[in-house]
Amino acid sequence: MSRVDGSDIDVPALTDLLDGKYADVRQLVRKNLTEHADILDAAEQLSRADYRQRVLDVVLMMAETGQSGMGFPEEYGGGGDVGASVAAFETLALGDLSVVTKAGVQFGLFGGAILQLGTKPHHDAYLQDLIRCRLVGCFAMSETGHGSNVQALGTTATYDPDTDEFVVVTPDDASRKDYIGNAADHGRAAVVFAQLVIGGLSQGVHAFVVPIRDEDGSPARGVRIEDCGPKIGLNGVDNGRLWFDEVRIPRTSLLNRYADVTPDGEYVSPIENPDRRFFTMLGTLIQGRVCVGGAAINASKVALAIAVKYGLVRRQFGAPGSDTEQLLLDYGMHQRRLFPMLARTYALHFAQERLAADLHDGFSTTEVEASEHDRRALESRAAGTKALGTWHASNTIQACREACGGAGYLSVNRFDALRADTDVFTTFEGDNTVLLQLVAKGLLTDYRDSFEDLDQLGLVRFVASMAVETVIERTSVHKLLERLRDAVPAGDSHVDPDAGLLDSGYHLSLMRWREEHMLAGVARRLKRGMDAGGDPAQVFSTCQDHVIGAAWAHVERLMLEAFTEKVASMDDGPNRAAVNLVGNLYALSAIEHDRAWFMEHGRLSSARSKAVTRTVNELCRRMRPICEQLVDAFDIPPAMLRAEIIS
Repeated sequence: MSRVDGSDIDVPALTDLLDGKYADVRQLVRKNLTEHADILDAAEQLSRADYRQRVLDVVLMMAETGQSGMGFPEEYGGGGDVGASVAAFETLALGDLSVVTKAGVQFGLFGGAILQLGTKPHHDAYLQDLIRCRLVGCFAMSETGHGSNVQALGTTATYDPDTDEFVVVTPDDASRKDYIGNAADHGRAAVVFAQLVIGGLSQGVHAFVVPIRDEDGSPARGVRIEDCGPKIGLNGVDNGRLWFDEVRIPRTSLLNRYADVTPDGEYVSPIENPDRRFFTMLGTLIQGRVCVGGAAINASKVALAIAVKYGLVRRQFGAPGSDTEQLLLDYGMHQRRLFPMLARTYALHFAQERLAADLHDGFSTTEVEASEHDRRALESRAAGTKALGTWHASNTIQACREACGGAGYLSVNRFDALRADTDVFTTFEGDNTVLLQLVAKGLLTDYRDSFEDLDQLGLVRFVASMAVETVIERTSVHKLLERLRDAVPAGDSHVDPDAGLLDSGYHLSLMRWREEHMLAGVARRLKRGMDAGGDPAQVFSTCQDHVIGAAWAHVERLMLEAFTEKVASMDDGPNRAAVNLVGNLYALSAIEHDRAWFMEHGRLSSARSKAVTRTVNELCRRMRPICEQLVDAFDIPPAMLRAEIIS
């Protein structure tokens, strides 16, 4: 193993590597964060009402810089660059996460829905005002009784041909719009998802632009608004509840890119299949999911930067007979607590960068050019990266808090806000467990004639319709397993257990083997259960853990591939050696974390498993001289670190 010293690392060059194509965009956001650094104090010192207003003020000032409109068409004052928009949002997460979330609601959800689901009349009517925050809006999808199962929403929008209007109704409290950002105080309009009803027949869930406040800020006629009250975190965001009591809106308020209603009440759509139409609509809103994952990854960077820097100044105990106490980061267990998470953060960063590039390319491609397979692959990758990225943020922030002891419990050192504000990221823009089921479904079959539901019910339908037979027929499970057994050498106690452990090809082979073996196992279990006449719901439920495991393995493999490609793109030198070391630590710590599975399936001998742990320990020791440079490369503005323990 080659050694790298901190003095060898070119930190600005490493920052450029991480910032990538949109370095200028990220620097603009860092500059804006520094100018509004007082928002971190505001979160702790102001009343909830004043904090909400301060968050709104920051978002308004951001809008004036053009930072928030980068993903919108240039003709409406935007930048016409989806990749730049994602980069700006991710970088914003180095600061106050209420600002991030409010911006996400305004520009990503409200603005994104109008842009992606509306047509030119809607763009002309709303985009310029929402980009500049002259119109603050909401994204009203979730209901008290329905979150992930969007197709079962209770709100209705019934067409009245006599007045050429839709009548929006909340039939019961379970159907009230809940947890809606910007609703409690600042929103004046909402994109409302409701069952479109014509002549007593529902055509499924569609999106409508509905005014919720008058010009003076009062609730619009027929609209009832209630504050959701204090939350675990993100208290700078005014989450509220909405009820609609026969609210009348023009027929043209329907966002009609994929479906429309004629004046005489005829429903028309270029997509005949209702399931496919629904998921095509939702698929266009994928940018929000991508941004949430990226924001969580950046929040992890802040926690790691504080914890690593604290570990380089805080001393505790010392060698017997010595008057000098030892730095925390000189302890092997402290390195173990932080460095694998730092390595995984780098891996997620590179995976997110690749995902954002794919998203940009997807939005740059016409619908004719983009295949259904490509769209579904992008949705699957976004779902998996968001799930692992947000779970990683929760785990990392907590570990970093603990690594800073009692000092980490003080608000001034940021961990409380980071932990509380990112907690909801694991469930908004899709519950992570549901998202991993979507990933697994995509693995079982690339696409079908019609889209199915994305939640558990959809997978039950998937099993019931025997779509899994496509997997079985395309590749016999038994033949697949025979091929997999030869793909990676089995554990062998007669082979040097340390041999090849730093070979990226070995890491990839092992992760690919795990993914394919798990996928084959899921297919086999589903097929066996159905052949035995089992109830589809029960068959799915009994192997749900295998479904999630296969999806997890798939995303970890994608992360490693992105990391390996990034290292291969670098010039030889200390920076490449350092990033390669980090990549090895990510791969081996992930393998170590699942070593029981690898041993159960004959891919690691007990001797080689122990060698993996020895090598992880050694990699942590080798990362110690460069750990500060690795977190400095995140280029977090000092005002955003704002931690008393490292100042």
